[in-house]
Amino acid sequence: MQFKWMEDFIALAQTRSFTRAAELRHVTHPAFGRRIRALESWAGTALVERGSSPVALTAAGESFLENASQTVRSVEGSREEMQNVAGRQARTVTVATGRTLARTVMADWLVRVQPVLRHGEVRILTAALAGTVRMLENNEVDFSLIYHHSALTFRLDARQFTHVTVASDKLVPVSRADAQGGAMHAFGGADEVPFLAYARTLAMGRLVEDHLANNPQAPRLRRCIECDSADALYEYVLRGLGVAWLPWSMVQGDCKSGRLVLPAGRRMEVRFEVRLYRPKRRLGPLAEDMWRAIASR
Repeated sequence: MQFKWMEDFIALAQTRSFTRAAELRHVTHPAFGRRIRALESWAGTALVERGSSPVALTAAGESFLENASQTVRSVEGSREEMQNVAGRQARTVTVATGRTLARTVMADWLVRVQPVLRHGEVRILTAALAGTVRMLENNEVDFSLIYHHSALTFRLDARQFTHVTVASDKLVPVSRADAQGGAMHAFGGADEVPFLAYARTLAMGRLVEDHLANNPQAPRLRRCIECDSADALYEYVLRGLGVAWLPWSMVQGDCKSGRLVLPAGRRMEVRFEVRLYRPKRRLGPLAEDMWRAIASR
């Protein structure tokens, strides 16, 4: 059974005329008649009373008309929805990234590409590093904005994906300032320093753990709090609970104002890059415009 046969039958039921229905369907009268007979052959029963003028439907025809009308409306509604979705997709860019990058580097990046986004939308999905890579590999997103450092290992096939470096940042140990403007939790004393750590499942957690494990000048730390949110660790530092390694892009304002203090020199910094990855296949128009805007900087 062909979908157009249902549309033919609906036109016939509405006009009650083979001639008029054939005109509406843009086919000849004989061709239209053959299509109605083909529909009846598929149904296994007569749908139209032969010899009646105007055309009358059989009981089976009346029943089929209701079902056919519902089917056609449903299909047309689905087509309209698919077209709307396709239109929205053409105007939407989807980026997978980590929660901290969404707040820091991603925020700066969005400001720079505002002219490109005037007629579109960016959807930002946050996940751990493995999740952002997986979403890119599964074609669930256009881009993945992720950390790059030798301590972080993930595989993206260079034959299928490419990248551009969009930022450099560093993790720095920060402490709340005391009344004299020094670090409330200073390195180098006799006591261990309370350490506010990332969960080991996070990329930043792995960066800090690798740095401390391989740095002979690492301070004596007492792991007292572990959390999977850099925003939460930031709040804990402000409340004087200990020292955390936080992105410089997140804490530089507090350090310059004197609310937070760096208790160590550059030897305790962990520098890293932030890279934007994409498939090599062609993306949607807005995604390609954004890629050009970022890659050209």
